[in-house]
Amino acid sequence: MQTATLVFLVIGGLGVVVLAIGLLGGELLHLGDISADGPVSVEVVAGFAGAFGFAAAIASELLGGGPVPTVGALAVGALAAVPVAWLTLRLSRAARDMPTDATPTSDDLVGLLGVVITPIRPGGYGEIRTHVGGQPVKLSARAERDVPLGTQVFVVEVLSATSVIVEETPGSGR
Repeated sequence: MQTATLVFLVIGGLGVVVLAIGLLGGELLHLGDISADGPVSVEVVAGFAGAFGFAAAIASELLGGGPVPTVGALAVGALAAVPVAWLTLRLSRAARDMPTDATPTSDDLVGLLGVVITPIRPGGYGEIRTHVGGQPVKLSARAERDVPLGTQVFVVEVLSATSVIVEETPGSGR
């Protein structure tokens, strides 16, 4: 293995190390404001260094030793690194700026349909199972009258984050 190839492999390996630091939350290369987005983010530096080092190492081995092949390996490394860095910048911005759904609140419970999983007695609590944001949720439930197991209900009022007042849905089998 040539010295130039070894140097290029070390550069590629450093790119992988920088990426690992970035993934673990280190803000190693952000200058100034850590929320700044630009070409000197951890992801871009890691992508550039990794692509440059590994592509140049491959080219160095294929071209052989000497100063001219080393310059050729540097050129190949740069040609590989620039598009990888650009793509890394685009993908990291897209991931950071991706819209997400709003976090469900207790107000979102009103109007949900559910099923009684523990019978509800007047003046006491039973339990219902419903879905909030696509996830099953078990809530304590109160009702004005007896509601048997398996009855479909809908939430009419929220008492707390974990308890609601329900009513039977019309035609739910009573």
